[in-house]
Amino acid sequence: MSTTAPTVEFDHGAELHAPELYQPQDVLAHSVATLDDIGPSEVAFYREHGYLAVREAFTPAETQAAIEGLVDLIMGKVPAFNGITFEAAAREILPTLSLEQRQDAVRKVWYFVSHEARLRAISDHPKLRAVIRMLLGGCESEMFQDMALIKPPRLGREKPWHQDHAYFDYPLGTPVVGVWIALDAATLENGCMQLLPGRHREGPIVHFKRRDWQICDKVILGTRSVAAPLPPGGLLLFDGLLPHGTPHNSSTHRRRALQFHYAPAGITKTTEEERMRHFGSEGKGVTC
Repeated sequence: MSTTAPTVEFDHGAELHAPELYQPQDVLAHSVATLDDIGPSEVAFYREHGYLAVREAFTPAETQAAIEGLVDLIMGKVPAFNGITFEAAAREILPTLSLEQRQDAVRKVWYFVSHEARLRAISDHPKLRAVIRMLLGGCESEMFQDMALIKPPRLGREKPWHQDHAYFDYPLGTPVVGVWIALDAATLENGCMQLLPGRHREGPIVHFKRRDWQICDKVILGTRSVAAPLPPGGLLLFDGLLPHGTPHNSSTHRRRALQFHYAPAGITKTTEEERMRHFGSEGKGVTC
């Protein structure tokens, strides 16, 4: 196989966040062991709180296979694939890194399921798809976004507080289920997800273009958040309107994760203008 370096594309910024934005008061108090343990009471919990954590969603073998598939993409072993974005903070040092070292300069890997069977197997896992169907009220699901979210040691930038629905041109009211899968241990130190349980029921929050497309920092400061550390193979299911974010990786450890989004099959998308009517700031008399 070819080991040609992937196309070089950089993230848009490397500005550090205020530490006060990520000071969780609690860690997740509710989780289940496996996907088989999800039933009506867990679905009711998801509806109320906007999330559900599964500690052992995938076996060590399935998790390792996903890691190997991701690394093969980063190492350029699939010549047709170029969906790789590097951390902006690595721009100056990237030319000095070996292909192996570039693993710890990558921020995102995009739209890979048609290129990598081991990662597609995770997104299409029968037990996962069965749970998604339950959370969508019995509807068949359509996976419409796949990515790997990577926080390299020390370099891994924050993903500011946001609602995922603010990125998607689905009609407001369309149920969107996010699936965040830890490939490495996700910890407070290396940038595990933090969230605001129950806030999905409040509807859209205005977003601004600052460090990213995000909720304004002043809306989050002083808010009680909950951290979601996960072991390798654990996952977090979360509603598309649940506010969440991940801080900078301040540790010496990798934090690699897969993220997929699912919606009911057959939903007709709306327009960017309609999405911005709900999530944009124009005409609302608000500033950030």
